[in-house]
Amino acid sequence: MSGQRVFVARLAGCLVFDPVGDRVGKVRDVVVVYRSDGAPRVVGLVVEIPGKRRVFVSITRVTSIGAGQVITTGLINVRRFEPRGGEVRVIAELLGRQLAFRDGSGTATIEDVAITQAPSGLWDVTQLFVRRPKTSSSPFAKGATQFVAWADMAETDASAGAPQSAERLIATYTDLKPADLATSLLELPKERRVEVAAELPDERLADALEEMREQDQVELLRSLDDERVADVLDQMQPDDAADLFAQLPSAEREHLLELMEPEEAEDVRRLLNYAPNSAGGLMTTEPVIMSADATVAEALALIRREELAPALGAAVFLTLPPYEPPTGRFLGTVHYQRMLRHPPHERLGGLVDQGLEPVMVDATIAEVSRTLASYNLVSVPVVDEAGRLVGVVTIDDILDHLLPDDWRRRDGEDSALKRIAAARTGSINITGRR
Repeated sequence: MSGQRVFVARLAGCLVFDPVGDRVGKVRDVVVVYRSDGAPRVVGLVVEIPGKRRVFVSITRVTSIGAGQVITTGLINVRRFEPRGGEVRVIAELLGRQLAFRDGSGTATIEDVAITQAPSGLWDVTQLFVRRPKTSSSPFAKGATQFVAWADMAETDASAGAPQSAERLIATYTDLKPADLATSLLELPKERRVEVAAELPDERLADALEEMREQDQVELLRSLDDERVADVLDQMQPDDAADLFAQLPSAEREHLLELMEPEEAEDVRRLLNYAPNSAGGLMTTEPVIMSADATVAEALALIRREELAPALGAAVFLTLPPYEPPTGRFLGTVHYQRMLRHPPHERLGGLVDQGLEPVMVDATIAEVSRTLASYNLVSVPVVDEAGRLVGVVTIDDILDHLLPDDWRRRDGEDSALKRIAAARTGSINITGRR
């Protein structure tokens, strides 16, 4: 394999296998260290294993890097990856960095990094794919690209202190689900995280924020200007936005609510009136609501929308007009699976689940949990004292409150599960990191 060259941006997302062909995880980054006498040396890979945990795999454990896959010795430490002093992640920290040409011909931004295997079997950074600044004022113009040797580039005081472009890094996050994007953002250095968050589209950043702890949400949003924060909050689910607002001082909360779209702000204000641990405090105000005269075909058309969360697409809720919470009198629930068993022209009013009662807006978490568990549901309707539908509590809302506050970052309970998995596959080692 000596002399083999691999581009890191293309390596991201590649599957990692053990020697017998069992899948271990996916490559998420490459870790290098700088050297005074040469180009940076690769010391390992950041690999995402089942459970969304990111672990360090020493490059000495990698036996092959081929077309779309990486083969390891099968011995992987499941301790969560944490960068050590002097280590640099290529995707998270190098892509987008601006460097200067040593010959004085200007600057360029790193768009990709090539690593090459030396005769010794070790991997070094050898080439960079860079883009020079554009020379045209046209908004469609782009700077020229070229391959350069690592030795031909240098970090100057000016380039080291300049803001790093986040465009290339964001491109590597395109295929990540919101939970994975949230994890990736939180693992970035703080300055880099702020830069990437500033460049992410509002909807994409909102999706990632919904997967973070409230403390992390607040810290990240406070790094953005208020107008941008309001735009992102407009894109969040009202119940998630309300949970975030509950962490803010009242003056800051009111200021942001004034900046939000009135309709979105109204939903959040309504949720803030309920106790945090009640059905009202847990619910989302954006379920699929229809009239009893609507047909199965119309309902299926609504729940197949891509932006609709799976839990909210599992049922539609029938009410009298108006059809926005708080609605007219609640009539009942029609489950997706039942709709599939009836012709498209069937009226929804005849398909109502007669055995399912809604929960009251002041119901406790325990009461809502029992309802979900007793009837094998993923969502349950919430009504007020007048019998109007005000929202829906979904199973993920309940789990977020029942699990420990730091469940997304826990290294304790879930490590036992991974040890069980390791014992079954024989592919994971619980030893020191390297």
